[in-house]
Amino acid sequence: MWEEIMGKEKCLFFGILAEAAVLTAILVFLGLNPLQETAAGAETQVTEESEKKDYIKWVEFNVTCEALSKAYSLDTETYGQEVHLNWIELLAYLGARYGGDFKQYKDSDMTALAQKLEEGAKMEELTKDMKYYSYYKEAYEAVLGGLVGEYEIEETDGEGKTEWVKKYGLKGFSPIAKGFPYSDYDDFGASRSYGYKRNHLGHDMMGQVGTPVVAVESGYVKVMGWNQYGGWRIGISSFDGRRYYYYAHLRQNFPFCRTLEEGSIVQAGDVIGYMGRTGYSTKENVNNIDTYHLHFGLQLIFDESQREGVHEIWVDCYQLVRFLYKNQSETVRDDSTKEWSRVYQFKDPAAQEYENSSK
Repeated sequence: MWEEIMGKEKCLFFGILAEAAVLTAILVFLGLNPLQETAAGAETQVTEESEKKDYIKWVEFNVTCEALSKAYSLDTETYGQEVHLNWIELLAYLGARYGGDFKQYKDSDMTALAQKLEEGAKMEELTKDMKYYSYYKEAYEAVLGGLVGEYEIEETDGEGKTEWVKKYGLKGFSPIAKGFPYSDYDDFGASRSYGYKRNHLGHDMMGQVGTPVVAVESGYVKVMGWNQYGGWRIGISSFDGRRYYYYAHLRQNFPFCRTLEEGSIVQAGDVIGYMGRTGYSTKENVNNIDTYHLHFGLQLIFDESQREGVHEIWVDCYQLVRFLYKNQSETVRDDSTKEWSRVYQFKDPAAQEYENSSK
């Protein structure tokens, strides 16, 4: 379990070095800053930086597909009712109860919690003695915050006419378009050696060259181009800035949807690129990966210092991808351009709000 609580505390004491070492260990155990020596000899002054932001430093996301599906069903089934169950709050409650270990998950635990809330209990009351509930709520909100809500989507009625329909539910999509096969397993943390020895901070989905790659959540293109590790890759930021989706090893010669550029707004379910095996080369447009696959990564950002460098937070999204499989974007190919695009258009209120705020 990971949580760091930092504040504007200031301690000042003098003593011999042995006493200072003991007190330093106590402060570290409590999560406060370690000692900073300001004078040689026996005097040691304990200070903290004058301004310390309070934000999450680490997240280990291991909520199972089964728990995600159950919480999602309870949320959507109660939407518009007097008691609307929030799927993230349900998961955060169980996260605090299980210590973040969803190997302990039981469907009956979720059912019992939902029943208490529907009978009038308040989440604030049920969690008042749960020390880490607020942490799990913020952490799970960061992972899942843009995936469920209101949206509009085109649908075809019984007479073959297309119309816009307002809905509430899953507005996040699988990274692979509907009808395209792929295989995967939980490979987060596996060893990688190109360039330097490191852990794999993403999820690989093996498939066929040219498979349409889809935006999981609505957002804007933050990064697009070549990277020696990811090959042709595209990075999309959620509108709230909390999630950064990374899609790598895209197709040689034709990696991206041609209409996209950095700054472009994309709707969840839009085709953004095509599966390939580029990367592991300082030279652009090189196939140097053995297997055609999509590297899909999800980075969480609670503070700008976590965007790049040693403080980055990447989460295991294998279970999330399993959950998103229930919502795949149907696509069609334009033979004249060889581009794939979604069949049914989609409107995310978050995209419209972001676009209006940018004007």
